[in-house]
Amino acid sequence: MSAPEVVVDRPEALADLLARRTTDLAREAFSARGQFGVALPGGSVATAFLPRLAGAEVDWPRADLFWGDERAVPPDHPDSNYGLARSLWLKEAGFSADHVHRMAADAPDLDRAARDYEAALASRYGNSPSLDLALLGVGPDGHVCSLFPGHPLLDETKKFAAAITDSPKPPPRRLTLTLPTLDAARLLVVAAFGEAKAKVMREALNDPGSSLPVARAIRTARRCLVLLDLDAAGR
Repeated sequence: MSAPEVVVDRPEALADLLARRTTDLAREAFSARGQFGVALPGGSVATAFLPRLAGAEVDWPRADLFWGDERAVPPDHPDSNYGLARSLWLKEAGFSADHVHRMAADAPDLDRAARDYEAALASRYGNSPSLDLALLGVGPDGHVCSLFPGHPLLDETKKFAAAITDSPKPPPRRLTLTLPTLDAARLLVVAAFGEAKAKVMREALNDPGSSLPVARAIRTARRCLVLLDLDAAGR
């Protein structure tokens, strides 16, 4: 664990920076381990970054794509994080099905779906899976993935993916990676855009005792890069 690197710039410049860092990470990972695992976000971070990542000099068809969280909706639903990535990138990218690991949060048995996702992580990245890159957005309340302030899942220490049935943000049913999975990533990237995120990012970066999910993720990451636009940085 080390102090996070913080970069403030326009979203377009941040996307270019992330693409360069991802290219370097992928080159190192493929050379050292023959694989490269990424956890993708949804929302504004996906919209801003995924098209640029698609053009990065990465052998993407060899990479493993996971997701940080997913709502209990079908993959073609407008609120699906997988569906957003598919429309922005995956549909035309030629990924093989066994390298794209969709969270089946629309399954009737969410606990079973979470165990299946843990198994998918373990099958590629070991029983204590360590992804190469986890890319997160941040909510105005400081949540990351579907880990919300004050929720018991923040204290999960054994599961790498978990079901949530009482999300304070609709829909209530979701799947999410847990803090242990985020902590194990070789690089955790936290991105926040807009004035609504400024307060929580200020607390996360300046208060060592903050209990916000984003603060906990940054504090316990092996290595963390924080990307803020001018508004999220409080100008």
